[in-house]
Amino acid sequence: MQNAAVLEKQGFGQLLKIRPYLIYLSAQAITRLGDSLDSIAYSWMVYMLTGSELLMGTLFAFNFLPGLLFSLFTGTFVDRWPKKRVLALTYLSRGIVVSLTAFLYAIGSLEVWHLFVFTFLNSTLECFSRPAETSIVPRLLPKEQLLAGNSFSTSVSRSAELIGLSIAGALIALIGISGTILIDAVTFLIAAVIIAFMPNPEAAEQAEFPGPVSEKERTVLGDIKEALLFVKQHSLLLITTILAMINNFCLAPLNVLQPVYVKETLGAGAGGLSVMGTALLIGMICSGLWIGRYGKSFKKSTLIMSGSIMLGIGYFALGIPGHLPAWRVESAAVCMFAAGFAVSMLNAPISTYLMEVTPRHMLGRIGALMTVLCTAAIPVGSLITGLVAEHQSPPVLFSLMGFVMLVPVLFLIRKKSFRAI
Repeated sequence: MQNAAVLEKQGFGQLLKIRPYLIYLSAQAITRLGDSLDSIAYSWMVYMLTGSELLMGTLFAFNFLPGLLFSLFTGTFVDRWPKKRVLALTYLSRGIVVSLTAFLYAIGSLEVWHLFVFTFLNSTLECFSRPAETSIVPRLLPKEQLLAGNSFSTSVSRSAELIGLSIAGALIALIGISGTILIDAVTFLIAAVIIAFMPNPEAAEQAEFPGPVSEKERTVLGDIKEALLFVKQHSLLLITTILAMINNFCLAPLNVLQPVYVKETLGAGAGGLSVMGTALLIGMICSGLWIGRYGKSFKKSTLIMSGSIMLGIGYFALGIPGHLPAWRVESAAVCMFAAGFAVSMLNAPISTYLMEVTPRHMLGRIGALMTVLCTAAIPVGSLITGLVAEHQSPPVLFSLMGFVMLVPVLFLIRKKSFRAI
């Protein structure tokens, strides 16, 4: 009985009693549902509008540009502004932008240049919402519940995405591309309303801790310098960020070449691609539930190293199904499930460690800095993938990158300071 009580305290039981967190989580789930619907509908819309795979790739890369340009600056502003207001306004603004996209496509007036403008606007708004989300969670949860909270949030968000992916095709057939994109817009508007009615998580904090420096004495460049100095002084934070950068770089071939892999290596069509994506999401959901229930029993370093090893092995194993006489899609799905399980096992403790060691008044800046560093590895990896893919098949690239992912683990195992977290 005592062990069960301890597990409940360490798991999700206590989270269900924290009303502001549940309100915030419901808004997150709704937006993730809309995003998953939009990811399918928007891709079809872009392809039907342009008919160019090159233009689709260019638009995909363009999506990362605002994050690289603005995240450091937006993170400093988020640290100064009320997080609840930032989230409500960014969700509202994204709902308006997505609604305009759906409207223009419905009346046949959407042009290619509109896509670049709307993509730029949406990505810029995300530069505000992401650091605000990072900053608000530690204000909603006690420190001992952060790991369970991050894991639970991952599971709920991935479940919403899985639902969205499973019904996207039917919705497109029923109400069309513009109607499906409009649903995504509505989810943002609903999330904005939910956040607006959420209790202010900073009210008590503002009364007790007005801040280390007055607003008049602070500058944007000074805030950025402070963030860089903080990361420099916390080597373990920098190490986990570099690990995330390496993983994002190595995962680029999977993100870019997955359709080619499914068609040419597995001999499957769109259904095979759907099976792969579903297996990945289910792995993330299961991992989030497991970490939320039992993760507190392990050191964060143990979870991070285990996740790194599992991700590398799962990724490496994607090179095997193409050599099998049968069950190729099924065996590849098992590898994707393992990769999904590993991703959550990595992300939850890394996010939790960031929230634990970073002062609350710096969470926006530090979170934005980490995002910039990790995001920068994605377009670089995608560019190199495009060049190397001309000479090597996807299975070879997957196996090679899976092996590269295992190399940093050897360094982490030998670092005593990392094993202590």
